[in-house]
Amino acid sequence: MRVEIGGAAPGTADLAAAATSYGHFTAMQVRDGRVRGLRYHLDRLAANTRELFGSELDTDLVRRCVRRLVAGQGALSVRVIIFSRSSPHDASMTPEILVRTAPPSYHVATPMRLRSVAYQRDLPHVKHLGGFGLTHHSRSAVLAGYDDAVFLAADGRISEATIWNVGFLRDGAIVWPEAEVLPGITYLVLEEQLRAAGVPQETRPVYPAELPEFDAMFLTNSATIGRPVASVDDVALRTSPAAAELLTTAYEAAPWDEI
Repeated sequence: MRVEIGGAAPGTADLAAAATSYGHFTAMQVRDGRVRGLRYHLDRLAANTRELFGSELDTDLVRRCVRRLVAGQGALSVRVIIFSRSSPHDASMTPEILVRTAPPSYHVATPMRLRSVAYQRDLPHVKHLGGFGLTHHSRSAVLAGYDDAVFLAADGRISEATIWNVGFLRDGAIVWPEAEVLPGITYLVLEEQLRAAGVPQETRPVYPAELPEFDAMFLTNSATIGRPVASVDDVALRTSPAAAELLTTAYEAAPWDEI
């Protein structure tokens, strides 16, 4: 793993300052200095910086910082974290850019068993650093014999999973749950590419009672394109190889962007 803050190697004091729960980030899979959906990553970093810090983010500097750290490294997982050394109680907080690399992640096709839980993250549209609830519910699900948790909104509709967006396949069309969620970059790329390919999509409320009616339920995140869901709670779900093929074909049609 390699870490830089503002394009320079951090000292102990720098790393201590970066160990904060107030900030936001994006996670990406980089291959030979390229990533899919780069504009979505940069747009989200800029928007979240405005919301959390009240200032503009230099996205060109973000690109330079990432480019510097991934140069010549081949396949990597990369996380860009925007944080501030200032107290959250200060009226003005200066955001800083931390880039961290790790070994690459790859798609896992093993179906998952999910446990439903009523939960919604604070500021669900922001990919923020406050991950206690996600970790707690994921751990609780695993201890109860499941693989992970899926969240239900206050009215019982399905929203998202701990680190995943949720989607469904029915009669050749993709259904995305209408709820307050984090629009993941893979979801945004998939939605764009499916639309370009003429695949029908709709966004509407989805409730647990409907799950047996779908041909497939799947999860997406930065390393996963359509991981199947085998069950939610004690309800076994259908899985469809066609869903994985449809999503993979759409995603792989997306261009690689030079960082």
